[in-house]
Order: sequence, then structure tokens, then C-alpha cells
Amino acid sequence: MTTPIRVVLADDERMVRTALRAILSAEPDLEVVGEAATGAEAVAVVRELRPDVVLMDVRMPQVDGIRATERILADLAEPPRIVVVTTFENDSYVYDALRAGAAGFLLKRADADALVGAVRLVARSDTLLFPAAVRALATEHARARPAPAAWVARLTGRESEVLRLMAAGLTNAEIARRMEVGAATVKTHVASVLAKTGARDRTQAVIAAYESGFLRDA
Repeated sequence: MTTPIRVVLADDERMVRTALRAILSAEPDLEVVGEAATGAEAVAVVRELRPDVVLMDVRMPQVDGIRATERILADLAEPPRIVVVTTFENDSYVYDALRAGAAGFLLKRADADALVGAVRLVARSDTLLFPAAVRALATEHARARPAPAAWVARLTGRESEVLRLMAAGLTNAEIARRMEVGAATVKTHVASVLAKTGARDRTQAVIAAYESGFLRDA
């Protein structure tokens, strides 16, 4: 039997946590192992329980979801995948959370299927969560954050192509088919892209690509 994906819920509204727990606990491959009502509690719970995925409210008292995300990713050698849960899609808080290392974001009005699918997707971690939405956020907010990008010149042609396909939301298998190469080759290219951009994961690499002008100019 497959080991369930272990999830922590962080939201200052009890009713939201209860609803999320009910939806996720109904799935045989998902297990809610803990809850937190503040960002500080979220950091402590994650340190103790070491879940696979955290659903993190972006706006919480004491320590918000952005700072909590930063602390979790800095503290743990093998941190969980963090999905920011938000009311508003085009929110600078959400963009800052993605820059801090969140794997993606989910709207609070999302239906049960979208919620369950998001948790499963980020647990696999080989594609972007809702790439069109991430692209829209990056396009909107990256303009105000011009940054030098020496790493762009260090990308090989293949790595540049992989980064563009990552931004389009393709999985490693889809990139391999598109480029007509093996899956292991794509995995190597992705690892090199993450290293050169200084990104923790695909989402951060795509954000960096927009902020550098790489994707806008491509």
C-alpha cells in the first residue's frame, strides 16, 4: 500500500481548517497530520511532524504565511512543499510567497477536486501548480522588481529551452517528449537550471526567469 501524503493545515480560521481536513481526509492517499492557527505555530508544527505538504494561509496573525514559508525552508534540510492558500489571486503577498519558496498557490474558493489535485501535484514536484496563474502573477509583479541576471548568459541552449517549457507547465516526461530526449537528460537539465538560477524548485526558477527578463524577452 502506498504511503499517504502527509499534510499540515495552517490557517487562522478554524472553519477553513475543518473544511480542508474533511476534504483531504476523505482521500485514501492523503493524511492530515496537524494544524496551525498562526504562522509561528505552523513553523513549530512542521518542525515536529515533518509533513510532505503544507497548505499555508498567506495572511495570518503574528507571523504571516510568507515569513513562515521562509522559516520552514531555511530550517529544514528536507522541507515540505508549501502551497499558499489565498482569497485573492492577483495578490502581492502571494507573489512574495512564491519568491520565498512556496511551490504554488490555491484559491480558497477552489473546489474539492482542485484542492486534492493540487496536493497530489506538488507532492510529485515535477511541474508547476497552475502555470497560467503563476505566469500572470509573475508578469504583473516582476516588472517592479528589475534584477540583474548573470545566470542567463550561463544557460546552455538546451537549458534555456527546458526553462521555457518548465514555465509553460510541462512535466519532465512532457519536456522529454517535446525535446525528443530521455527523461534522465531532462532531469539533469532541470537540476542545472535550478543551480544556475539559484532556485529551490521550478516555481522559483520561473519567477527568477520573469524577474530577469529572460521570459519576457524570449
